[in-house]
Amino acid sequence: MGDRVVPRSHVVTAANLSMAGAKPDGNPVRRLGVRLVVVVLAVVVLSLVGCSGDGDAPKDGSASSASTASPVGSGPVIRVPQDHPTVQEAVDSARPGDMVLIAPGTYEESVDVEVPDITIRGVDRNQVIFDGGFKLENGIRVLDTDGVVVENLTVRNYTGNGVFWTGSDRYRGSYLTVYRNGDYGIYALDSYHGMIDNSLGSGNKESAVYVGQCFPCDTVVDGVVGEYNGVGYSGTNSGGDLYIVNSTFRFNRVGLLPTSGSYELCYPGRSTVIVGNIVHDNNYRDGPGFRDAYVNQGNGIVVFGSLDNRVERNLVYDHDRTGISVLPYLERDATDGPPPAADLERPCREVTEESIPEEPVGPVVWDATGNRIIANRVFGSGIVDLAVGYERDPMPGLALSGAGNCFSDNDVTLTAPPALQEIIPCDRPGNGADLSEGGMDFGPFVSDQPPRADPNAYRSTPVPGPQPNMPDARSAPHPRFTRPVRPDLDAIVVPDRPAE
Repeated sequence: MGDRVVPRSHVVTAANLSMAGAKPDGNPVRRLGVRLVVVVLAVVVLSLVGCSGDGDAPKDGSASSASTASPVGSGPVIRVPQDHPTVQEAVDSARPGDMVLIAPGTYEESVDVEVPDITIRGVDRNQVIFDGGFKLENGIRVLDTDGVVVENLTVRNYTGNGVFWTGSDRYRGSYLTVYRNGDYGIYALDSYHGMIDNSLGSGNKESAVYVGQCFPCDTVVDGVVGEYNGVGYSGTNSGGDLYIVNSTFRFNRVGLLPTSGSYELCYPGRSTVIVGNIVHDNNYRDGPGFRDAYVNQGNGIVVFGSLDNRVERNLVYDHDRTGISVLPYLERDATDGPPPAADLERPCREVTEESIPEEPVGPVVWDATGNRIIANRVFGSGIVDLAVGYERDPMPGLALSGAGNCFSDNDVTLTAPPALQEIIPCDRPGNGADLSEGGMDFGPFVSDQPPRADPNAYRSTPVPGPQPNMPDARSAPHPRFTRPVRPDLDAIVVPDRPAE
């Protein structure tokens, strides 16, 4: 869990409701290691490629089009199995600036990466396969190491995570297929300046993509597909220059779930931008799940106890419950409560150096406020298209979630409360109606959950078909990744409904 202190006076108590999220045990603690600066290598490579500076992007676009990359450090290529028989041996032999290039084959290994500024790339996304055999825990795990790029390969059948960065800066995962893993597909914890793009996460027990415990994250998730998971995208205690854009989340139990909780550090979740995504048919009852996925089953986008998020120009349709909901989150046996508003702009790395109470403080309410829900197209919802919700009578005086949120220009039919967009519109006064009249009671989300899936249900989810390869994977350069480029949000429109 790490060390974090917030005075107990910040705790808001609530009734002992069973809505606490279960997360993997423990949180890795970032270690401060020595960064090797390979000056001679950088100078030699600069002279060879004739580049003009550290910030130049590759001319052929072979790196992610949404990333900023530098030719500095583009070192030798280490080939598997020609130079080393295993990927782990190749990674251990690498130096900053090198690339590990992997030939087609099935690699039954778990790889830990502790060499900075290297690229791990498959020559064929569909034929370079890491397979855990449902026995190995993690596929590729990057530990407190910066500048590691993983691209153009498949990771499947691990009991834990597929591709996992923890305590890392400047990370990128591109053209990845990650499926049938027992926790997360692509998982970034306490990691910053990241890019996750052009990837598919399918049939993972928790979520296809997870970004957690970072603020400001400076991370972009762009062009991913999440299907048949517990949740398509989830993020706990993350936000700040965090963008989820141009992606598709379908056939999960829940589409997107930004949330908060004291079970990870740097709470609460806040300031995530969710724009231009297609979110549909997240009603999957036969596949994997975990507690928050069961509670929020059958919803498209649920802002769950998270603050100041922007949900705009998404296409959301065909959900058993709601299209887009803003709900409070009640955490049982919390270790701490929400910090004061003055602390919300503090970077995570300041906050996590402090300590937390040693004993649980009891149930805590994480309200959802400051969220802007604008210009989404939502239809085919079983209850309502847009909702702000509350738990009916969980404790005396619990405020209705909805205060401080706003809803405008959404193309919808039903809202809770009715005329929601007239009561609390964005950037203009509302009509003064009482939000508590006709608001949505989300108590049934807790009491009417689907049956728990078998813990190994993720092992029998649908196998994805072949996925697009990274262009010119065998010959494309491997420049040093520096940071993502923020998407041009103004250029994103509500997506068209895809063909059936």
